[in-house]
Amino acid sequence: MFSERTNWHLAQNRFTQAVEEVRAQGTKLLDLTASNPTRVGLRYDSAAILGALRSERALDYDPQAKGLLSAREAVARYYSEECKSGERDVAGNVSAADISGRVASIDPERIVLTASTSEGYSYVFRLLCNAGDELLVPKPSYPLFEFLADLQDVKLVPYPLIYDHGWQMDFHSMEKAVTARTRGVVVVHPNNPTGSYVHTEERERLNEFCRVHGLAVIVDEVFLDYKLDAGCAVGLRSTGQPSAAVATCATPNASFVSNGEVLTFTLSGLSKISGLPQMKVAWVVTSGPEEIANAALARLEVIADTYLSMNAPIQWAVPALLEQRGNIQQQLMKRVTGNLAELDRQLASHPSCQRLDVDGGWYAVLRVPVTQSDENLAIELVREKSVLVHPGHFYDFPNDGYLVLSLIPPEAEFRDGLERVFQYLNS
Repeated sequence: MFSERTNWHLAQNRFTQAVEEVRAQGTKLLDLTASNPTRVGLRYDSAAILGALRSERALDYDPQAKGLLSAREAVARYYSEECKSGERDVAGNVSAADISGRVASIDPERIVLTASTSEGYSYVFRLLCNAGDELLVPKPSYPLFEFLADLQDVKLVPYPLIYDHGWQMDFHSMEKAVTARTRGVVVVHPNNPTGSYVHTEERERLNEFCRVHGLAVIVDEVFLDYKLDAGCAVGLRSTGQPSAAVATCATPNASFVSNGEVLTFTLSGLSKISGLPQMKVAWVVTSGPEEIANAALARLEVIADTYLSMNAPIQWAVPALLEQRGNIQQQLMKRVTGNLAELDRQLASHPSCQRLDVDGGWYAVLRVPVTQSDENLAIELVREKSVLVHPGHFYDFPNDGYLVLSLIPPEAEFRDGLERVFQYLNS
């Protein structure tokens, strides 16, 4: 009696079963997969956050399909405001040495608010695709697209990210994958978990590819602000060479919101920008050639008006919640750079393992010797060492030999968990 689109295999996988069994025994796991910013010991300005939700204006019902103008204007300011980049010291503090703009100004009328980036994806998928149409998606990447595509009756066609002194989009494979039913290309900027941005030359090739084939670009930028450069991992690199004592962190790579070459939908939200996933605020910014972008916006507005999923209190709070990003991002960048440095320090004593290059985001990919499947390795780490890591196949790595670690757990827990991982790998 149920639809085929929800005919998922819902039984727990072996990894999840192992985790629950160990926890049921009362064993504390060191969680190196922790990605919920509200539960990793960050300091939030609770008075400002809760105070922002108390506006009496929320008692008035003013349904605006794209979202309240004040909230969309705040999102537009986020993209156009000058942001401090400059230098980060070993504590993760930002100096005012370099002030530079993020991108050109954005018209709030090109912004549609949604309750989550997942909802934003569903709007865009519905806008672009008939049942059975195709979208090209990166591999490896976060395991979310499959469920979203199933619910929208869309077929996903993967294109590989290739690792060769850094991650690169495989345009040759994309050319072979595109068909008459392809409607767009999904990119994650930076990717989760590879931490790779779409760099300038790739962006130009991507625009040309989409222009030739008549495709849209769908860009997930939730981790855009968490940009690392080669020096941000203060400590020992996997080569054993010390990095600089002061790390220069460049301005976040340019957002796609100003991409005017082809029809582009840029998704982001407060979940990562302000470390507030529970507030359920996200958005879609539409850009591209004027005629097609305006047509897309008109249809998106109808889709959004059909659901009106955003509630008033949270919309009135958006300006204040976006202001919280300075405090939260500084703490998260300190945590990420510190944990990355600790990972590199421990890797210096374990030459059989390697950390793959990472440009940004909250994750690191560890390449390890292949002695068993990644799932079996992760299960053994849970049972034998009480430490939780993600096997690479969760993110569609094509081969075994990869573990994915979050870089935002508390420093002591991250350090101790790494020691247990390497103890096991050396045993």
